[in-house]
Amino acid sequence: MEEIAIDVKNISKRFKVPKKGWLGNFGSEKRTFLALDNISFQLPRGKMFSIMGLNGSGKTTLLRVLAGIYKPDSGIVTMNGRLSQILHVGTGFNEEFPARDNIIASGILLGMEKSEIEQKIDKIIQFAELEKFADQKLKHYSTGMRGRLACSTALEVNPDILLMDEILSTGDIRFREKSYKAFLSFKEKGKTVLFTTHSIPMTLELAEKVILLDKGRVVTIGKPPEVISKYKEIAGSNKIKTDF
Repeated sequence: MEEIAIDVKNISKRFKVPKKGWLGNFGSEKRTFLALDNISFQLPRGKMFSIMGLNGSGKTTLLRVLAGIYKPDSGIVTMNGRLSQILHVGTGFNEEFPARDNIIASGILLGMEKSEIEQKIDKIIQFAELEKFADQKLKHYSTGMRGRLACSTALEVNPDILLMDEILSTGDIRFREKSYKAFLSFKEKGKTVLFTTHSIPMTLELAEKVILLDKGRVVTIGKPPEVISKYKEIAGSNKIKTDF
């Protein structure tokens, strides 16, 4: 029997968003938006999974619930193992801290001993190509620099489970290629990886199974070719909205 890495049972997540007035302006009155609607699935350890869906389907919200950034309104999430994440650029970083201090703080939050993450600092900074900026506060970093630091830190903490939103969208072509090779090593080491992407070729190449979301619900979970066919069908009939 396969060991379960991620166990999601009946999770739902709602947001309150302002209503538009008759002139198109947002007023004080709010409506409830159901971003995730009673989602359940189990992912076995040591495999790669993709989450697909149109903008507004709930992909990012789901990853943030799994990462503990959002608390679900109902349901239970169980993550069996050390978790790392590459979500919004710089999530969890402190703008007033330099790279070294942020790496230590991130490592501790991910369950590492301080001495363990300290041994990895130089390697992380080198991989992120930030040797000349390691002692500068993050508020002086560009978006690309923050993204490289976040990606490098997440890949180096040796997690059991890795969550990635819009897989390898950070940095220039050279850095993305380098990150891609590091990312592939997770699959070779038997780690559990869950990523979102709009890239059909990348899903076909990497994912063993795909979770397809539409309007906050799981449409189907299955092998990439079958799920991608359903994804294309939904894309042809749905209006695209913005992710929450």
